[in-house]
Amino acid sequence: MAYKITSQCISCNLCLSVCPTNAVKIVDGQHWIDPELCTNCVGSIHTVPQCKAGCPTCNGCVNQPSDYWEGWFANYNRVVGKLTNKEDYWERWFNCYS
Repeated sequence: MAYKITSQCISCNLCLSVCPTNAVKIVDGQHWIDPELCTNCVGSIHTVPQCKAGCPTCNGCVNQPSDYWEGWFANYNRVVGKLTNKEDYWERWFNCYS
């Protein structure tokens, strides 16, 4: 599994209806992706994971890095960018909607 649902999720339930394998579940009011059922939409008619494509928030469903250090440095760079105000609005917009 390469995706996870974060705390940015607004519980709109769009991901429940668009997932072709029904991997998105609700447990105790929280959405999560079942790693046993998730195929990242590989082998289906979709070219991108539908949980990510259908999410109205840009950070509700995010790519989960497979390597611990890759995820650590990505998080570090994101936080440092926010703290130093070096995060460009248009770059963030492009990354979200492209």
